[in-house]
Parts: sequence; C-alpha cells; structure tokens
Amino acid sequence: MEKVTTYKKVASHEAEKGTFNTCLLLYSGGLDTSVMLKWIQQEYDCDVIALTINIGQTADNLDAIKEKALKLGAKDVIVYDAKEEFAELCTEAVKANADYQGGYALGCPLGRVMISQLAVQFASEFGCEVIAHGCTGKGNDQVRFESYITTLNPELKIIAPVREWGMGREEEIAYAKENGIPVDQSKKSPYSYDENMWANTGEGGEIENPELIPPLENILKWANTPKNAPDEEELVEIEFKNGEPISLNGIQHETKDLIQTLNEIGGKHAVGVFHLIEDRVVGLKVRGVYENPAAHILIQAHKNLEQLVSTREENELKTMMDQKWAYLVYGAKYFEPVVDNIRAYINEQNKKVTGKVTVRLYKGNCDVVALSSPYSLFDENLATFNKSAAFNQNASSGFIELWNLPQKTAYQLKKTVKDEVVE
Repeated sequence: MEKVTTYKKVASHEAEKGTFNTCLLLYSGGLDTSVMLKWIQQEYDCDVIALTINIGQTADNLDAIKEKALKLGAKDVIVYDAKEEFAELCTEAVKANADYQGGYALGCPLGRVMISQLAVQFASEFGCEVIAHGCTGKGNDQVRFESYITTLNPELKIIAPVREWGMGREEEIAYAKENGIPVDQSKKSPYSYDENMWANTGEGGEIENPELIPPLENILKWANTPKNAPDEEELVEIEFKNGEPISLNGIQHETKDLIQTLNEIGGKHAVGVFHLIEDRVVGLKVRGVYENPAAHILIQAHKNLEQLVSTREENELKTMMDQKWAYLVYGAKYFEPVVDNIRAYINEQNKKVTGKVTVRLYKGNCDVVALSSPYSLFDENLATFNKSAAFNQNASSGFIELWNLPQKTAYQLKKTVKDEVVE
C-alpha cells in the first residue's frame, strides 16, 4: 500500500512497533475502524481486542458489529451498554444549556468523554498496553481521546492508524474492497456519520464546502426536512426537577428513554437540525450538519425555565458559565479542574430549576409557549399592565433620574470636550 505522507511519531504517548502485545481498538464497525482492525494486525503484529460502546446509536446493529470484528481477526470483542451512564452526561449538558457556536449540543465531545473512561477501564481489565482510535489527523476527536486516555491513565500508549497510513476516504474504500472488508460507505454515498443518543453528526460530500447547499433529504438520518414535516403542530410538556428532565407529557421516564422518545418526536417535526461553521480545536474551520432534536428541545425548555426562576444577574452570569463549559467540553478539557468548579456553580444554580415547560413543535420550529414553577419570579400583581397598587409607579421617575445620571453626565462631558477641541 502506497503511503501519501511519512508520519513521524513525536509524542511520548505514541506506541512504537514491537513494544506491546495487545491493543484495545475503539471499534464502531464503520469504514475507518474496520480497515484499522485489519491494518493494525498486519502493521504492528499484535493481538487486537475490539471495544464497542453503546451510547444510544440507532444505526448500529451491535451483534453484527461484534460478528464483523471477529471475522476481521479480533482476538476478542467487548460490547458494552453505556446508555444510562451517557444519559447522565447528557443531563449535565442540559443543565449547562449546551451550545457550541450556534446549535451544536456537543454530542461528539460528550461521547468521547464516555468512551475514553470506559476504554481506560477495559484496557486495564484485559491487560492492553495500547489503545487505538480511528480519528483523522485533522479532527477534534484525536485530541479528545488521547488527552482523556493519557489523563486517566498516563501509562497507556496510543496508536492512531489514520494519521499514520495517510489514506483519504477513497483510498480507504479501495483498501477495504481489496481486503474483503464490508463497509456501508461508497463513492456514491460520501457522507460519514457519528451518532449517539444526544446527536447525529453528518460530514463529507457537499457538507464540506460551505458554498454548496447540502441536500438534506439525502443526508438526514433522524429528522424530516421542514417541507416533509407534519402540517400540524404538536405540544409537548416536559417536567424538570433541579434542572433534570424527569417526565414527558405527564409520564415519568428514565433519562435515556426520555431522550430517545424526544428524538423521535422532534425528528418528526424537523426540529434540532443545524448547519454549523465550526472552529475545530486543531485550527481548521469546517462545516457539519447536526441532528439533535431531543437535545435542542430539552435545552430550549430548560433555558427558559431557568430564566423564569433566576434574577437578571444570575441569568447573565449563567450564560457566561454555560459558554465556558461548552468551549471546554468541546476543546477536550472535560477533566480540567476548572470544569469541576463550573459544574459546582451550574448544579447550585439548577437547584431551583423545577417546574413544567410546554414546547410547541412545528416544521423545524421549537418554541417555549408556557412555563410554571414553584420558584417562579414572575408576580402577576407587579407585572400586569392593568391597574395595580403593588407596583409604585410614582417611584419610577426618581429611579430613572438616578439610573440615567452616569450616562447623562458622561455624554455631556464628551460633548463639551468635543466642542472645545473644535474651537
């Protein structure tokens, strides 16, 4: 196989040939990791144990993935159901109103946290000295996996075959065909996906070039396009307790089931689909199409309820904290100590985010239309435009005079100085 570039290992955590016997491969069953499973055995002359984590991906047949890995020569295959654990991370994302650069609810970054934690755990249990991932040299996930794995266990080493072999998508497809590796991807279907219960990310093809209009009808896996969504709106009621979603339309659900149900409802109404020009950790600017219906609905509902029960200053500071949390999680810093501090603040702030939120879904729109909470700061006697003795309007003019004093003084001074300069 001809190499396009020569890859040189420079980091201390990169494994060298001949220094290990067993590699744990983060295996999804897709193009990259299927090619990789075969390639590692050939290139590194070692045993490979495949690890597949179920974090709610719907497109995967986990039994078929296990069988595929065994046929490709894996010494063993671990399939682990982590939906409940991952749902806890999704709940943290709701409390933090997760949003990176305009609609991305951080499905991939949170998934990498979960997978990395379990990879370190299983590497220890199965005596693996090395963990392999299928990330490219241009993406964020290589940073996340390698940062998290070496943070959680500095003794582990990493191999990243996609960086080493220098193959592009077309070359990988050709390699797979040459080695009898079945893959879903083909030149006629250039899109690649990364899916878990929190989001489905589409890349490749027309998505890559921001000058092109992505044909959503060919790309979307979870959601309708607005054109094909139902012509009738749907109302859903979500109940929160301490910032966590606990029921949908009056029926209590485990978080993982609530998320999956909302994905179906939101996807039907074309809700939670975003085209995002994204700033990657490695410095590239790229575009992706993100489907996160449940995440979008839950975050919109939570954010509005949070605003209802919080003061203006609390809401302002929470927005800043949320953005910092999002950028840190996106940027492979989930185990950075400052995230613990931000999380402590977020959890404290969410203690009063309890109540019910009604959301209207219609052809891609997600609107919060009604809210109630025992901690609501709304007082009808104060806020009403009807006659009310509860709000003393006589005090308004004095408040305005003092409120405006700094602005008025500064403006008049600026005007005076300007006139003096002109003279």
